[in-house]
Amino acid sequence: MAASVSAFPASVVPLAPEDPLFGLSTAYRADDFKQKVDLGVGAYRDDNAKPWVLPVVKKAEEILRSDPELNHEYLPITGLPAFTSAAARVILGADSPALKEKRVTSVQTISGTGAVHLGALFLSKFYPRHSSQPIYLSNPTWANHNQIFSNVNLPIQTYPYFLPSTKGLDFDGMLFALRAAPEGSIILLHACAHNPTGVDPTQEQWKEIATVVRAKRHFPFFDCAYQGFASGSLANDAWALRYFISEGFELCVAQSFAKNFGLYGERAGCFHFVVAPCPDAQDTTKRISSQLAILQRSEISNPPIHGARIASLILNDEKLFAEWEDNLRTMSGRVIDMRKALRQKLENMGTPGTWKHITEQIGMFSFTGLNELQVQKLREDAHVYMTKNGRISMAGLNSRNIDYFAKAVDKVVRETTS
Repeated sequence: MAASVSAFPASVVPLAPEDPLFGLSTAYRADDFKQKVDLGVGAYRDDNAKPWVLPVVKKAEEILRSDPELNHEYLPITGLPAFTSAAARVILGADSPALKEKRVTSVQTISGTGAVHLGALFLSKFYPRHSSQPIYLSNPTWANHNQIFSNVNLPIQTYPYFLPSTKGLDFDGMLFALRAAPEGSIILLHACAHNPTGVDPTQEQWKEIATVVRAKRHFPFFDCAYQGFASGSLANDAWALRYFISEGFELCVAQSFAKNFGLYGERAGCFHFVVAPCPDAQDTTKRISSQLAILQRSEISNPPIHGARIASLILNDEKLFAEWEDNLRTMSGRVIDMRKALRQKLENMGTPGTWKHITEQIGMFSFTGLNELQVQKLREDAHVYMTKNGRISMAGLNSRNIDYFAKAVDKVVRETTS
């Protein structure tokens, strides 16, 4: 009998590289050093370095468990209506003109990743553009953005965002690139707590960005993974998106409830499309909604129910909503406290360089300014795990490890600074 041969040899299906973040987590778990520090994980940790189930989420789960009518039937294709409508109010604002004018369509997705994908797929099929016209992503951006948009055959270009010399926003470079982009380009914008840099534009800068986007007739695609988690205020963290809507932009937004509800494994998210305020806006909204449903049906049929039920219960109950806001302030407050403490410790030790960017940045992540060599030495010498570009998860720091980390950084910076 002749030996069978696979139709998928290495020349056709090469071995894919390991995802850097998941590889980092694997290496951290395998390390038996007692003082090891994990600053790569993109999830909130409490002061004991443990995952934190939000108290309000625990309450919601108890309410759901005691409901005798609860079942496990399929959701509608576009998700749990009570969840998607509440999600839209949270991110767009209950008084949003777009909601009042019924020119928003919302689809429950597999968290924020699924929302970005659904938006990317829709735009690749329906957004009028030249086949070679790219989508513009910030440099740097969340690594998965590149794969998601590439997988639906949207070419990628980048606009400057992070300025290493100041460890802040390259605002001039960003505006120059947006002006130079072909008219009608899709522009991916982080609504708040930019990942991976933690650098956000000011409100005045957002207004200037909007002016350029309007002048070039670009299409804004907002990705919002940290609403309420960044500043502790849902309204503050949604300001940029709401400003664009108030200015009459047609746009879409990917919304995640992983970070701000701690529902990482439940994959609860939404994709919202906001139609321009034109005479046929409601008809356009219905047509877009119908196509989004077709795309969703072909990929996942129906979204998962448990996380959506939890979030929906909290978002639609006044008392639970208020407790959720308090939980958000707890998480964001601890991260802000860690920023202040780290900066103070490095400055008190006289660590070479400037460290004010630690507190000027916002959200879960900070671009420390540490280079790849320094990151490698931190891992080899101090068992500190972080991405090679110097990004750290501030949620990985706590009162038990921050002294150890600060001293390790001080030592490595001194050893590698000429």
